[in-house]
Amino acid sequence: MANEIKKVKNDLISEIDKRITDKIIEKTNADLLKKLIEQAETINEAIMIAELGTTYKRTGFHFDKRLEKMTDTIKYFKKNEKLSFVQNKKALTHKLIIGDNYDGLLNLLIEYHQKIDVIYIDPPYGKDSMGEFAKTNYENAITRDNLLSMLYPRLVLARQLLSDNGVIFCSIDDKNQAYVKGLFDEVFEESNFVGTLIWRKKEGGGQADAYFVTEHEYVIAYAKSENFKWLDEEIPVEEAEFNKEDENGKFTAVKLAKWGNTARREDRPKMYFPIKSPDGKNVHPIAPDGGDGRWRVGKKRMDILVEKNLIFWKKKGEKWIAYEKVYFSEGEVKKIKERSILFDIATTADGTNELTQIFGKKDIFGNPKPTELIKFFLQYGAKQDAVTLDFFAGSGTTAQAVLSLNNDDGGTRQYILVTNDENGIAQGITSKRLKRVMTGECYDGTKDFMWNKENKPLRDNLDVYDIATVAPYSDKPFTQIDETLYGQEKLGVKEKIKWVCENFEGTQKNLEDK
Repeated sequence: MANEIKKVKNDLISEIDKRITDKIIEKTNADLLKKLIEQAETINEAIMIAELGTTYKRTGFHFDKRLEKMTDTIKYFKKNEKLSFVQNKKALTHKLIIGDNYDGLLNLLIEYHQKIDVIYIDPPYGKDSMGEFAKTNYENAITRDNLLSMLYPRLVLARQLLSDNGVIFCSIDDKNQAYVKGLFDEVFEESNFVGTLIWRKKEGGGQADAYFVTEHEYVIAYAKSENFKWLDEEIPVEEAEFNKEDENGKFTAVKLAKWGNTARREDRPKMYFPIKSPDGKNVHPIAPDGGDGRWRVGKKRMDILVEKNLIFWKKKGEKWIAYEKVYFSEGEVKKIKERSILFDIATTADGTNELTQIFGKKDIFGNPKPTELIKFFLQYGAKQDAVTLDFFAGSGTTAQAVLSLNNDDGGTRQYILVTNDENGIAQGITSKRLKRVMTGECYDGTKDFMWNKENKPLRDNLDVYDIATVAPYSDKPFTQIDETLYGQEKLGVKEKIKWVCENFEGTQKNLEDK
C-alpha cells in the first residue's frame, strides 16, 4: 500500500506538528519521530512510531501498549459470491467485510481515504467480550490495557478514513468511559470533542447490580475537524408565536438584556452602555440578580436597531425594558438543540426484540443496540448521502439503521460494515439479518419470519467480502487481487502490476528486495 502508506505518514506527521503547537511534545523529539515515520515500511510501523509522540503531559493518561501481530502475507478483499446479492443494478450497493477489522480498515484506505462521513462503533468492553482477539493477540489476558491497545491503531486508521467534516460515535460503559475518552482525546484531539451523550439503555431490573441499578451507557462523539456541523432539528416557525404587529408586520419581542450565564456587566464590560427610552431617559441593562447587566448585542448592532426602529419598549412600574423586534417570515424554521440525555429513544430490549422478529428466536446476540438509537446519530450527524462505517458491526444494527433512515427520508446513505466471524457471527447473524431485511427472504428462499409480515423489504444490493491472504513471493497477488473491489476499473496487465505494487505493501517490499 505504498500510496496509502504515504497518505497515512503525511497525516501522522501533520498530527505531530499539531502536538508541537499544543505543547504536548517537544520539537526536538517531534523532529526525530517524523524522521522515523518517514522510514517506516508499513502503516502499522508508522502508527506505532507516532504513538511514541502521545506524551500525556496534560492528563497523565497511560496504558500498556502492545503491537498487532503481523504476518508476512498480503491481506486483501475477496468477494463472497454466495452471500452477496443484487436486487436492482440501479440501486445502492452496500458492503459487508468479514475478517479482522484492522485488516479491513487497511484495505478500506485504498478506496475510502478521507471519504467516510460517519463512523459508529460499539467495541467489546465487557468481561470476556474481546474473545478470540485477546486469545490470539494478547495471550488471553483480557484487561483494560488490551481494550485500549486494540482500539488505538484502529482509531488511527479510522481517523484517516474520516472526511474533514466527518464524525465518529463510540458506545462505551461507565467502567471504561473515562479511559476510552482519554484515548479519543489523544487520537482525535480534545479540541474536536463534540460531546458525551448518556443513553438510557434499559428500564427497571438490575437488582443484581452491586450498588446502583445501572440503566445507562455513554456515547462519546468526536469530529475529524472544526468543519463538522451537527444538524439540529428544524421545525417550522408558527405565525401564532408572533403576537405583536406594527406597520412592518407581525413580530415577537426578544429581551435585549442578556439573561442566564455571563449576564453580568463584568462578563462583557463593553456591552454595558445606555440607550434612550421613549421618554428620553438613559436605560442600562439589568442582570437577573438586579445588579448591572449587559446587552445581548454590541454598540454597533444596537445603533442599527435604534435607527431602524427595531426596539420594542415595555414599561414596568417606573422602569423601561427594551426588546428586539423579530418579524415573522413565511417558511422560516427554528433549530432545536438535542439534549445530552437520550432518555426515551429505545432500549436494549428493543434491540433484542428486533432480532427476535428477524430470526424467530431470542438471545441470539447479547445486548444488541436498537435501530432507533443508531438512526439518531445518522440523522443529525451527517447529510442524506453520507457513507457510514461500523467496524465492530456485530449483529448489523448500523446497516438496518442506514436502510431504514433512507426509507424514511428518501436519502441515499451507504453503509460499510466490518466484523469478524468469531462464533459464526458474520455468516450466522450479520449477513442473514441483512439478507432478510433488505430482500424480505432468507438465503434459502423462505420468507416465513415475523419481521417480514410487519415490514416491507428495505431494498438495495449487498457486496460481501472475505479478507483473504496471499503470499507475496510469486505472481499470485497480481492474479488473485481484484481491483474492481476497490473502486477501480478493470486494468491491463502492466497497470494491474503497478496498482498492486503501489497499494499492497507486502508485494512492494518483495519487489524492492529483489
